[in-house]
Order: sequence, then C-alpha cells, then structure tokens
Amino acid sequence: MEKVLEVKNIEKYYGNKSNLTKAIDNISFQVEEGEFVGIMGASGSGKTTLLNCISTIDRVTAGNIIINNQDITKLKGNKLNKFRREELGFIFQDFNLLDTLTAYENIALALTIQKINTKEIDKKVKEVAEKLGITDILNKYPYQVSGGQKQRIASARAIITNPKMILADEPTGALDSKSARQLLESFELLNKKLKSTILMVTHDAFTASYADRIIFIKDGKIFNELIKGNDTRKQFFEKIIEVQTLLGGDLNDVI
Repeated sequence: MEKVLEVKNIEKYYGNKSNLTKAIDNISFQVEEGEFVGIMGASGSGKTTLLNCISTIDRVTAGNIIINNQDITKLKGNKLNKFRREELGFIFQDFNLLDTLTAYENIALALTIQKINTKEIDKKVKEVAEKLGITDILNKYPYQVSGGQKQRIASARAIITNPKMILADEPTGALDSKSARQLLESFELLNKKLKSTILMVTHDAFTASYADRIIFIKDGKIFNELIKGNDTRKQFFEKIIEVQTLLGGDLNDVI
C-alpha cells in the first residue's frame, strides 16, 4: 500500500534555554493509504502538539514529516499554504463553520477558493452531501441544524477537495452521544467506502474504537500501539481501556 504519512524522529521544544519543555521526544511512525489511525494520550502527553505539527499549524524542532512524498518541514509561505489547502482536510471539535454561509456554501468554499467552475462545484457538493446524509439541510445555516449535522457538514467540507489525509482533532468532543455515534459512522463511511485516510486525536475510548489502529503517546513518546485486526469494536474498546489504565491517565477522561 502507498505510504501517505511518514513521521521521522520528530522533536518539538517549547520555551527558552532556562525553561525548556520537550513536548515531542523522537517520535516515528507511518500511516498508509486508507488507514484510520487514532492518537491517544492523557492531557499534556503531546498528542495535540503532534497533530499540530502534522497539520502544518506548528513546526517541528527536529526531524521530518513527509506527506504524499513531500517533506512538509521544508515548505514555507505560499507553498505551505497551497499544500495545506490541497492535500489536507480538517475536522475540528468546534466545527469552524461560517455562520453567514449555508451548509452548501460552507462545503463549497474550498472549491470556490480553488476557482473550480460552478457546475463542477455543484456536482461535487451534492455527491458528498448524499454520501453523508445531509442533502436535506444544504440550504440551512449552521444555527438551524444540530451538532451532529454541523459535524457532518464539516466532514463534507474536509473531503470535498479529495485530500490525501483527513486530520480530526477531538471530533466528538462537543457532541452528545447520539450525534457522536452518527459522526463516527460517517467516519467509517469516509474510511471504508471512500477510502479516506484519517488521523484522529481523541481522549475518548469509544471514539477511538472506530479506528483500525491506535498510537498511544505518553510524555512525548510513543508508549504503545494497538491494532484492531479481527477484533469486534467492543473487544477493541476493552483493549483500549486496558492500555489507558497502564498509561496512568484519568479514567474519567476515557469512559
């Protein structure tokens, strides 16, 4: 399978010489095309810093991050912006939808920026909306729909440009249990049917159980890795809880 992401010996420091914090300590891993990978760890473990570096929001202190054969640690300015816009899709906890635009316009925005013609935009928006079950709310504004529907709109926006990888940061964090389940089913659809490659940070074991593989981070290092294999989601969930217990994190965060 094609390698979509390669993280090689990355380190990330914050602060100055008198007060230096090592947020990421020599982390290396790979993600192949079509994988759904979760990143877990207690608060302050470095998981969000790791995602921020991969998403080009933050820069590594040392090491390399290669996405779709491009070393993003060497990209700057307009080249970095172009790469972020065309190769990555983002799904955030707080949706990041524009309230003054309809669902249709929010989804279409990335294509409009790329100057795709209107007919092609219309076709793509309707196709992705149908796959995610949001065709009936395309003309509604974010304030007129539920949290789960907002997150599906955000998911549609993330995949409309056909990115090499979707990055999700605590995507179910602001959702009730029913909406969270609906969103995770959408993720399954994106991953299994549309072959989207997903990298998701979460502290929640139920959310993580939808992934194929979990990378656990502790004190800025990889602590453990779990592969779902032939396990049911319930069996995988139980294994995740076991590792969380070993991590020594707050179990109230994961159950």
